[in-house]
Amino acid sequence: MRACLLILLALTAGGCAGYKLGPTNGLAAGSRTVEFKPFANKTKEPRVTEYLGTSLRKELQQDGTFRLQTSGRPDIIVSGEITRFDRAGLSYLTGDVLTPQEYTLTMQARVTAVDASTGKTIVNRTVQGSTFLRIGNDEYSAERQAIPLLTDIVARNAVSLLVDGQW
Repeated sequence: MRACLLILLALTAGGCAGYKLGPTNGLAAGSRTVEFKPFANKTKEPRVTEYLGTSLRKELQQDGTFRLQTSGRPDIIVSGEITRFDRAGLSYLTGDVLTPQEYTLTMQARVTAVDASTGKTIVNRTVQGSTFLRIGNDEYSAERQAIPLLTDIVARNAVSLLVDGQW
């Protein structure tokens, strides 16, 4: 009975061997600071830069690997541009092939992170996100509710590049 218990304990403990608590890039949590510059908007969609900026700050704070720099000199400066914002019809009203009832929203952004002290580019990649949008009676309101969800996905992908990057 005791041998079975030890084997069960060893198997249970061994299953968590690959998990790590805290930052995965070897740095102490909060030891470096990041400043987000406003992203340039190369699309025709208004106000997406504000949504993305809010999402980036929120995601960085939730991750905890870096601290958000609000004054003074940061260790890393992140900037970029929103290069694509698309709507694609996913399903259409019965009997009306021109009126969508569901969309796929897709956003693409070029993210650049630079080490402020050396000027070395840490990250220079394109990130993307997409979400589904079901249109009810008010298409505009439905889209305004979906855009923050979309920017949260793009921000999660961007912060992941920064946090888990091999630099």
